[in-house]
Amino acid sequence: MKYKVLFSKTILKPLVESFRLWIVTVLSTAIITGIALALTSNVEPEVFLALIIGGLVLGLPVLLVLLIMFTIIDNRPLSATEKSNRFVQAFSFLTLACTIPFLVLPILAGEAMATVFLVSAAVPVSASLSYLLQQKHIDNFFSDSENAIDTAINHPNKIITQLISNRKTPIFMQTSTTLTKGIITALLILVMMIPTFFISNIVSERKSRQQEVVAEVSNKWATAQTVSGYFLYIPYEIPVKDVNGKISAEQRELIILPETATVQSVMQPEVRPRSIYKVLLYKSKNHLTGEFRLQWPKELDAALVHWQDAKICMTIDDIKGIEEKLTTQLNGQSLELSPGLPTTALGKSGLSASLNWTGAPTDSVIAFRSDLALKGSEQLHFLPLAGNSQFEVKSTWPSPSFDGNYLPGTREVNDSGFLAKWSFNKANLPFATHLQSIGFEPEKFAFGVTMVQPADQYAKTERSVKYAILFIGLTFSLFFIIELLQKKPFHPVQYVMVGIALSIFYTLLLSIGEFIPFDYAYLIAATAVVLLISLYAKAHFKSTRTAFIFGTVLTCLYVFTFVLVRLEDTALLIGSIGLFCILALAMYFSRQVNWYGQPAVATTE
Repeated sequence: MKYKVLFSKTILKPLVESFRLWIVTVLSTAIITGIALALTSNVEPEVFLALIIGGLVLGLPVLLVLLIMFTIIDNRPLSATEKSNRFVQAFSFLTLACTIPFLVLPILAGEAMATVFLVSAAVPVSASLSYLLQQKHIDNFFSDSENAIDTAINHPNKIITQLISNRKTPIFMQTSTTLTKGIITALLILVMMIPTFFISNIVSERKSRQQEVVAEVSNKWATAQTVSGYFLYIPYEIPVKDVNGKISAEQRELIILPETATVQSVMQPEVRPRSIYKVLLYKSKNHLTGEFRLQWPKELDAALVHWQDAKICMTIDDIKGIEEKLTTQLNGQSLELSPGLPTTALGKSGLSASLNWTGAPTDSVIAFRSDLALKGSEQLHFLPLAGNSQFEVKSTWPSPSFDGNYLPGTREVNDSGFLAKWSFNKANLPFATHLQSIGFEPEKFAFGVTMVQPADQYAKTERSVKYAILFIGLTFSLFFIIELLQKKPFHPVQYVMVGIALSIFYTLLLSIGEFIPFDYAYLIAATAVVLLISLYAKAHFKSTRTAFIFGTVLTCLYVFTFVLVRLEDTALLIGSIGLFCILALAMYFSRQVNWYGQPAVATTE
């Protein structure tokens, strides 16, 4: 009988408790991981079974560690409360050790970072849930009658100490020490970060929807435009002898770029509403002037040139954007251009007109002048395909972005619009004006302007979501410190509700920002959340002063984040300084917290 009791106490009961805690943790980890994968990617039902089997196999060492923990802690000469607290500490460190390998994965995950984060969060979340579900069994294991009798026989003074401890220790402190509550709070911060990933996905979906609307309207109006300017196309042929000595004609082409070119463009922006979105379009008037200088290569035999097929051409990305008949004055001769290009060397889409040459032209200089009425979406680019060229673009749009391969030499930007100028010459372009073969990619030389919508609420909302960890972490820490100071415990369920309230801020910001400017949407969403959490704190702590503290801290956090969202170049510097100040304040105000929950011991000199 004695051996049966000993076997039950030392092996059977620790094994049962270890297995119960282990199986719940493994199953909940598999379920949470499967749900995370299902929400972020397409998975087959068999994946859930594989996760469960894999967790059972890979988790066997954890079962052994739990059995050792139960056995060692149970045999320590401690009270039941102290044993439970020691086990919580050991179990927390075990959970952390199992989580650390997963924390490395987001660094290597790249685009799948959100999925890996959700999967890695499954271990601490499952461990916390398992412990909360099994907490009563664990406490009973350390305080059962056999352990109590054993303690009374072998350590009679210990039972008296335990009784005194149980009388003076509040019920809350018996079941959850400060360390345990701190660990649970930290895990809840990690758990509440999960909704922010779903919110980020919602922001991305709404942003993608906006881009789809913009693309749909742009395709019907005209897409972003890139214009090359005029060039001459002259086909010819050369005799080629094959290996058998037979002579045949090989088709070649000569492309002549302008010696000088000037482009003056005026963009008139148009904002078209579509559903709840706004699409930025434009109409432009482009005045092109310049001249060609005809210098024939020495190896070019005039008799082999197809003069009748010579054409003047211009490349344009989307010919739907041409609003008026396009004509060019070529040495006083008016030519009307029509869609189609005889060559794709400088572009795949454009217009051309036959030069009607019957032989070699007598003029060595051919001047041209043309007006192009063109519409497009957001972006207007040009190609500097000329020996010496100058470009000027002006508009009433106050928020331009000068992009492409070249920045303007001079520019003026103010609330009434912008004026930008570019200048090119033969010395800074890697091609000549007479090209018998194209040895470069013309699109790499594109430059121009993009009209930017300054109130892009989706980009600002995305930046706001990045600071969610700051809000959740500091708010939870504030609740944790105040509940310790006022000795009014805050239940984990209440932490979850506060975390959800902080997450709802971003959905409010996103939805309201689609109808009104971002700044006003931010003010409305932040005010609603600050009032909600402050009133909730007042109801729990029964203190207006405490509610005022919460309201002030949250207001400062939202103001700080708003400043960071509005900043660009100095956001990292201001953010780092702000976080340092926040940490310093948190350390200062928490200096009076009695983290060990023990009465201070008076000392005498």
